[in-house]
Amino acid sequence: MSNNQKKRNFQIEAFKPKEVVDPKYAEKTWKILENAIHEIYNHIAGGLNLEELYHNAGGLNFEELYRNAYNMVLHKFGEKLYSGLVSTMTLHLKEISKSIEAAQGGLFLEELNRKWTDHNKALQMIRDILMYMDRTFIPSNHKTPVHELGLNLWRDNIIHSSKIQMRLLNTLLELILIERTGEVINRGLMRNIIKMLMDLGPSVYQEDFEKPFLEVSADFYRVESQKFIESCDCGDYLKKAERRLNEEIERVSHYLDAKSEAKITNVVEKEMIANHMLRLVHMENSGLVNMLLDDKYEDLGRMYNLFRRVPNGLSTIRDVMTSHIRDTGKQLVTDPERLKDPVEFVQCLLDEKDKYDKIISLAFNNDKTFQNALNSSFEFFINLNSRSPEFISLFVDDKLRKGLKGVSEEDVEIVLDKVMMLFRYLQEKDVFEKYYKQHLAKRLLSGKTVSDDAERSLIVKLKTECGYQFTSKLEGMFTDMKTSQDTMQGFYTSHGAELGDGPTLAVQVLTTGSWPTQPSVTCNLPAEMSALCEKFRSYYLGTHTGRRLSWQTNMGTADLKATFGKGQKHELNVSTYQMCVLMLFNNAERLSYKEIEQATEIPSPDLKRCLQSLACVKGKNVLRKEPMSKDIGEDDVFLVNDKFTSKFYKVKIGTVVAQKESEPEKQETRQRVEEDRKPQIEAAIVRIMKSRRVLDHNNIIAEVTKQLQSRFLANPGEIKKRIESLIERDFLERDNADRRLYRYLA
Repeated sequence: MSNNQKKRNFQIEAFKPKEVVDPKYAEKTWKILENAIHEIYNHIAGGLNLEELYHNAGGLNFEELYRNAYNMVLHKFGEKLYSGLVSTMTLHLKEISKSIEAAQGGLFLEELNRKWTDHNKALQMIRDILMYMDRTFIPSNHKTPVHELGLNLWRDNIIHSSKIQMRLLNTLLELILIERTGEVINRGLMRNIIKMLMDLGPSVYQEDFEKPFLEVSADFYRVESQKFIESCDCGDYLKKAERRLNEEIERVSHYLDAKSEAKITNVVEKEMIANHMLRLVHMENSGLVNMLLDDKYEDLGRMYNLFRRVPNGLSTIRDVMTSHIRDTGKQLVTDPERLKDPVEFVQCLLDEKDKYDKIISLAFNNDKTFQNALNSSFEFFINLNSRSPEFISLFVDDKLRKGLKGVSEEDVEIVLDKVMMLFRYLQEKDVFEKYYKQHLAKRLLSGKTVSDDAERSLIVKLKTECGYQFTSKLEGMFTDMKTSQDTMQGFYTSHGAELGDGPTLAVQVLTTGSWPTQPSVTCNLPAEMSALCEKFRSYYLGTHTGRRLSWQTNMGTADLKATFGKGQKHELNVSTYQMCVLMLFNNAERLSYKEIEQATEIPSPDLKRCLQSLACVKGKNVLRKEPMSKDIGEDDVFLVNDKFTSKFYKVKIGTVVAQKESEPEKQETRQRVEEDRKPQIEAAIVRIMKSRRVLDHNNIIAEVTKQLQSRFLANPGEIKKRIESLIERDFLERDNADRRLYRYLA
């Protein structure tokens, strides 16, 4: 580069006067650009590339067209350029509109789609040419940008054209209807047209398509649901509703706006489910109750999934289910036939619970609200029967005696857990405790429990549920059994030599407070047994000071060796009472009822049951009775049955005894329970008043009920009596001003 050139770079030139623009400059330049726009629109559909189009546009290339547009804006002709663009595009769109209107039948949408694609391409090229105007003139003059302008003009001149607008909507809705009837439509074309409406702005899509689409859909499903409900059963109707719902979701995914999914599914849900909920659940021969009865898990699951989509849907199912469970449960616990067999009664309850647990698990998605409804229903009807606590204890007794023999530990635990589940529903848990203690005592004393582990497992579960106080006495019973084994070992160690070959004795020493209280009934034991019992008494009292022993002969058992008429020998397993009766026949051929009663002094009801089991039970009748009848009379005479035979050497002779309590026994147990409750209610009142100091009557009742509900449902009348008793004993006093207010006296 020469020095002269270098110098010229820094040369300051004199001020030039303003350049005068050719007055026709703007018009000429616009004509070039207008021609270019015409060419773009006219040839865009021909598939020409960019350079070819620009060449057609007056033989100018893209840079020259861009420069012309740039200069027009630079020379303040932006307004002319912008208004010219609007009028030119409008002109072309009006022509395009006529072309679309002229398309017949199925070609209408195809023509619209094709022209829309061309318009977008043209718009892209025009925007590139007018980029400078788009970036400078348009923002500063608050005009609509070129691309958006192109969309708005398309909307106004094509989509909102009087001859296209309704035709387009009707065509789209008709195609959707055709698809709903099972025919195949061109989803790709539909997707493009719907996408066009969405590109033109949310309001265009919503007003021109979505709103009418939802209205038409509502009408369609209203009519269809009515037709289905008249002709289908509940299960089929739900299948059709589910299929329609899935179809609409699929339709949205294929060619509608994703935001439409919630709206269209809402329409289907309202018309096909919400409007027919009650009719569906109560439908004759196929509604919810029938599904529950027939364990139709699939239909129930479908109903749950559909109903959960609508307001109050699940509560409708839950209410009908609850009502049904309560009704069937009420029938079950009040059915006289069911009450004849307590074990069967409880098994029915467990089967019912298993049935609904399975339904809630498989069909109702383990819904907590349904589980709560099931629990409250069971609690409701189990407590309608005052004998439920006794029956549950009898069920446990049956299972732990024989029902769980040969069953794996895991299965034993499952049965025990089910029992605990029923136990939780009981309001009178203390009544269950009373019966359970009686039944456990009999199992332990007769050695009939199937498994000590199972017994202890249930006690641990009860302890976890109700606390130490509930099970302390039950645990004491096990302790006594273990201590008794050690005591007997000690007795035979010290007296074994002098006892020789006489009868052997096994004594269980029971702590009075831990075991169910039994009336101490005397009974004349055979002389050899009586002497042995005295020896044990002397030994026991010699090793334990300050204790008293009273024999509970009504709870014992004995093994006797017997020889019958033809010399056949058997070992008889009998109760202590039965032993006393049978031993009399060593010294007599025949004995009358009166003579047996006098000799043994066994209470009359027990003696009659004892003789009945010895003389009247087929296969176990070691005695004969004259006259022969099922019942024992006071004038009956008894003899040894010389013809007695059995294929077993060991013969167990049970006592004829009612499995359930008799009415007097039931009353007695109830009375004992009521007596045991009194100190618990008083203790609760004192605890509450000690912390609160002053409390009104209603609040005391509520607090006491709440505190004791884990054991029993306290009777307000009994609570009131206990309050009066505490007032008499100066634990509480009434307020002088308000007689319903109580004060604690320290």
